Amino acid sequence: QLQLVESGGGLVQSGGSLRLSCVASGSTFSSTPIGWFRQAPGKEREWLAFSIRDTNFYADSVKGRFTISRDNAKNTAYLQLDNLKPDDTALYYCATASPITCYVPDWYRLPHCYRYWTQGAQVTVST
Repeated sequence: QLQLVESGGGLVQSGGSLRLSCVASGSTFSSTPIGWFRQAPGKEREWLAFSIRDTNFYADSVKGRFTISRDNAKNTAYLQLDNLKPDDTALYYCATASPITCYVPDWYRLPHCYRYWTQGAQVTVST
């Protein structure tokens, strides 16, 4: 069974950076689709970025500030958060859709299309 473990959250000042890590076990990681989401209090879960093999997609709200990457040798995906703003404060999640079960356009934006999730990492951005 696939498992994901996330680390790297924390408190940072506005304009600062953090890197979140997501370690996967129990799958062929190089072909595993990875999505990153966040959820702020009182808001819906928001899709941020997606990676499958050598292809990456980003939400407009984070494009140019957040970067998704993966180290297949370490079974680890990363989300680099740069130029953080107070509005980025949220619980951040890594998730995988393995196997892929949704077959709609842009399925990777939809939380319900992901089967495995991390426990979440809190990112707090102060002014």
